[in-house]
Amino acid sequence: MALRPDWLPALSAFEAAARHQNFAHAAEELHLTASAVSHHVRKLESRLGVSLFQRHARGVALTAEGRQLADAAGSALADLEATLGGLRHGRDEQDRVRITTLHSLLNTWLLPRLPAFSARHPEVRLAIDTEIALTRFDEGGPDIGIRHGPGHWPGLTAHLLMDDALFPMAAPAMAARTRTAAEVAALPLVADLARQGWHDWFRAADVHGARLDIRHTFSDSTDALEAAAQGLGAVLARARIAAPWLDSGRLQRLPGPALPTRWRYYVVYPAHRRLRPAAQAFVDWLLLASAEERDPDLHARSGDNARPSAPEPR
Repeated sequence: MALRPDWLPALSAFEAAARHQNFAHAAEELHLTASAVSHHVRKLESRLGVSLFQRHARGVALTAEGRQLADAAGSALADLEATLGGLRHGRDEQDRVRITTLHSLLNTWLLPRLPAFSARHPEVRLAIDTEIALTRFDEGGPDIGIRHGPGHWPGLTAHLLMDDALFPMAAPAMAARTRTAAEVAALPLVADLARQGWHDWFRAADVHGARLDIRHTFSDSTDALEAAAQGLGAVLARARIAAPWLDSGRLQRLPGPALPTRWRYYVVYPAHRRLRPAAQAFVDWLLLASAEERDPDLHARSGDNARPSAPEPR
């Protein structure tokens, strides 16, 4: 006997009734009436020429033939549901971009800009992971990364996203009594784990021979900035992540130069793997957004007069 398309509603109603052993509960699940479920079941029984349920005053119970059909229908619908879910998941994965980056850059630079990306690409879903260690780009791993480094990583394509600069900051009360770069050296200092630190900045500021009082060190740059805002000391801040504290007035620039960083921010992804369209759209947006705002953002906040170059492959 051929399975015709018009059998499917009846089979669906029967399968639900068989699971619940109750037409009313099946009707509630299927958003039908109990009489509609009963009609579908009777129609199926008429076509098959067998009774699928024993009907009695307290409800219904499957016959032997009904149990046989219920097992087959349940298995078939479960397989179909799994297939549909897999197809849907595959479509969702095509629109999902997995990103790895630094916690400090995510919270202070990337997150405020993501609404603009979502408005332009509402279909794209982002999965963002933050960690200090360099993530491996294995199968099932991130699609792209935003890294702070020299710009050369084996097996990765790297595009320059933006450069950066270092300058000292402190809470307003501490900043008010600091007039020169030499006086910064007399303050309690807060540090992070960046490769360039206070010693590099004081050399650039032409302050030599000072005994530095580095009291607190944090693994995350945003924690160091927050510690400085709490009055624990002056912090050597990166211009790219200092904006929230500067804009709120919780931290202020201290005297002295803005020191260009040796490391810069790059967008990276495996050189051997072509980016999916959603990931490529995110990379293109990142590079365009950075190019459009790079100069005014960096110079207004750091005072650095050197013009950074446009995004380029590395």
